[in-house]
Amino acid sequence: MESEIVPKVTKMTVSGKKQSMGFEVPCVIAEENGHANTPQKGLLAEDASVASGVFEAVSKSTLSSQVAQVSEEQNMVPTPVKKSSKAKPQIDVKAELEKRQGGKQLLNLVVIGHVDAGKSTLMGHLLYLLGNVNKRTMHKYEQESKKAGKASFAYAWVLDETGEERERGVTMDVGMTKFETKTKVITLMDAPGHKDFIPNMITGAAQADVAILVVDASRGEFEAGFETGGQTREHGLLVRSLGVTQLAVAVNKMDQVNWQQERFQEITSKLGQFLKQAGFKESDVAYIPTSGLGGENLVTRGQSSDLTQWYKGKCLLEQIDSFKPPQRSVDKPFRLCVADVFKDQGSGFCVTGKIEAGYIQVGDRLLAMPPNETCTAKGITLHDEPVDWAAAGDHVSLTLTGMDIIKINVGCVFCDPKEPIKVCTRFRARVLIFNIEVPITKGFPVLLHYQTVSEPATIRRLLSVLHKSTGEVTKKKPKFLTKGQNALIELQTQRPVALELYKDFKELGRFMLRYSGSTIAAGVVTEIKE
Repeated sequence: MESEIVPKVTKMTVSGKKQSMGFEVPCVIAEENGHANTPQKGLLAEDASVASGVFEAVSKSTLSSQVAQVSEEQNMVPTPVKKSSKAKPQIDVKAELEKRQGGKQLLNLVVIGHVDAGKSTLMGHLLYLLGNVNKRTMHKYEQESKKAGKASFAYAWVLDETGEERERGVTMDVGMTKFETKTKVITLMDAPGHKDFIPNMITGAAQADVAILVVDASRGEFEAGFETGGQTREHGLLVRSLGVTQLAVAVNKMDQVNWQQERFQEITSKLGQFLKQAGFKESDVAYIPTSGLGGENLVTRGQSSDLTQWYKGKCLLEQIDSFKPPQRSVDKPFRLCVADVFKDQGSGFCVTGKIEAGYIQVGDRLLAMPPNETCTAKGITLHDEPVDWAAAGDHVSLTLTGMDIIKINVGCVFCDPKEPIKVCTRFRARVLIFNIEVPITKGFPVLLHYQTVSEPATIRRLLSVLHKSTGEVTKKKPKFLTKGQNALIELQTQRPVALELYKDFKELGRFMLRYSGSTIAAGVVTEIKE
């Protein structure tokens, strides 16, 4: 299983095609600005031809960075303001952030919901309608899916890339794409809905700011996803515990029930109660009737008369556009959680992940914890384009040199060597217990899901039961914990994990506990022991 997933992720991030983009794109820019100073243009053309010719011999990454730099310098010639950044002083990241976005804010969006609620089809169709998938590719998918006897899966194939996902018609890994709305740049993560793949889903949700919860409106299907054992509830709880506060509920497959208003209201009232218990504010949850296969109400307001007579609200794209981007902690020390590691062509290797806090520039020294090794960031890639710097909230891949790839696992945290992250095997935390059958006792074995890590751990001590709203201690040293309780516990992990206190770093202080395939608790780190 593992081995099948890994190559897929790698393929996604560093396919040969995208790598070559490295020196094609800057060349184009350079040619445009270059007509004033011809010698450099000539040099560039030469560089590019060298690149294509000696492409195997010379490590690609170095070439691409050379060209990128040349083009950067050329871009700097017309604008005297940017002269300062030639000598590589500290970049004023805040100003740069505003400039880079062109006023557009970054938003990480995760799509969640019960298996077969139509998440991949919904988002695939949305991307197609936005023009992110060209007609030819779409036609190819339609033909292929017809051949495979799954004609209705054509749009899902936009996001489900591997053969196995397509064969089974089930998303397994978190697929990532980027698209733009009027005011935002969205990194879209399509999470798996099947309960066997919840660990993958947690990894996706831990990197998200906002979420779309997809539910199936057809009779019996919504109930199956929502009642006990369904993934709708668990996913809702998970994203809330991982710090997602804004949610759009896409009530999908509404065309199956002829866009009935009663059905829509029935679903929204049931979900509304549950989401309120889970801790979402009513003002932060929006409900949108959609049809993923028909493409109704995704990018433009729904046209069908059955819908328009009672629904006057936003379509899905407008809703995504109206999400408020969260506060990014750019001022804090640099933190990046590794979501994937792979060997790059040439020297060094790549890690991908989301920058949780701080910012990074090419050439910075980084410290990797738990292995406690330092290395240098040789290159930064954002959305497949090489950049000079990146800041909190970006999904980047870093090319690193000066350390051994064996030392890095998924879940390591890269941080600022001056202000390293704490590493421990024992820590105290405040947890909220979800619905569980067996009471939790001392020595209870759990799986600790934290950012992109899942570590086996045991509950060392039950310290106290707390009052739900005030947080006062209601009972010292309880013998066991049951569902719905709020408690202070001490956890012991098998291997050291890199953690932060919740009060210092909200993103890095949250975790989930799972036991035998279901999520039993969510918690925040209150004190780090050793």
